[in-house]
Amino acid sequence: MPDVFQILADPTRRRLVDALRDGERSVSELVDVVDIGQPGVSRQLAILQDARFVVVRPDGRRRLYALRPERFRELDDWMMGYRGMWEARLNRFAAELDRRGRTRPKNKEARA
Repeated sequence: MPDVFQILADPTRRRLVDALRDGERSVSELVDVVDIGQPGVSRQLAILQDARFVVVRPDGRRRLYALRPERFRELDDWMMGYRGMWEARLNRFAAELDRRGRTRPKNKEARA
């Protein structure tokens, strides 16, 4: 399986993902959004599809692309463990800043 961070590190692929947040879009619609040619958009969409970030649905001659929410849920689940760790650290840091702010003199004259 490709590294999800490597896949999402590419700015064009991130723009495609952002463009698909509002729902399905055709390749031609996505070309207008990311401002690169159709072959480049198709290549990036294929990478996103291989990595299970997007799904394609045929609609006549068009191909409509949409995000696959389960892939983003997997990423969010993985990050949740780290989020908890950082939130706890940031909460302790904020508490320390609050504590120091209460003991620090309010103006320059009080420090003298």
